[in-house]
Amino acid sequence: MREKNINNGHGADSDQWESQLIVGRNPVIEALKADKLIDVIYVNPNATGSITLICKMAKEKDILVKRVNEIKLNNMAKGASHQGVIAVGACAEYVEPQRLLEIASERGEDPFIIICDEIEDPHNLGAIIRTAEAAGAHGVIIPKRRSATLNHTVFKSSAGAASWLPVARVANLAATVDMLKKNGVWIYGTDGSGESYDSVRMDGPVGLVIGSEGFGMSRLMKEKCDFLLSLPMAGKINSLNASVAAGIFMYEIVRQRNK
Repeated sequence: MREKNINNGHGADSDQWESQLIVGRNPVIEALKADKLIDVIYVNPNATGSITLICKMAKEKDILVKRVNEIKLNNMAKGASHQGVIAVGACAEYVEPQRLLEIASERGEDPFIIICDEIEDPHNLGAIIRTAEAAGAHGVIIPKRRSATLNHTVFKSSAGAASWLPVARVANLAATVDMLKKNGVWIYGTDGSGESYDSVRMDGPVGLVIGSEGFGMSRLMKEKCDFLLSLPMAGKINSLNASVAAGIFMYEIVRQRNK
């Protein structure tokens, strides 16, 4: 989640963002006790007392905790007394990655899963979810760290698709890819060194990896891929926006499946 979305919001988007914030120690503890949907908890690592309890409860519930400075928390709280902790409520529940395989099986279809490798811009993640839903994908997988999450910006950018398409959020993306491969899914990565996207068969069980905006796929994810795909580049710019490239690859998969 990029800091600019926290500090520079205004208007309706800002109101929507602020309504997701749970500010202060007791409110956060009660939200955790009530099993409220929480996406991430921001804490000041120098704070003591019940902050330790909050971090322990978050760990037990597998909620991501980010350690930030007082300035960050002050900017988020906009004058409210945060006492060293702010939780951000999630817009929707995440599913387990195995659920995406179950959905494909229930539909009688080969799995078609989009794997986002550190897509940090929520507008890009929202656009990818929107295209994935329209293309008939069974779901999207994102990592817990270094990734945009299902916040209101993602929901808005997805034009509502995030309400329909299941999203799995995992601690270990590489291990999740291994699980998919064990279940017969072929993993296709997107990289400039790969084969032309329209020359590779993708009409079976597919896991499509979309790399981050600035750096592409990580080295480990590239090693996990069964195939690498590339797009022809005829201009002076040698790469496309991540969500645009994702859309081209997804609809090549659709084209091949519908042949």
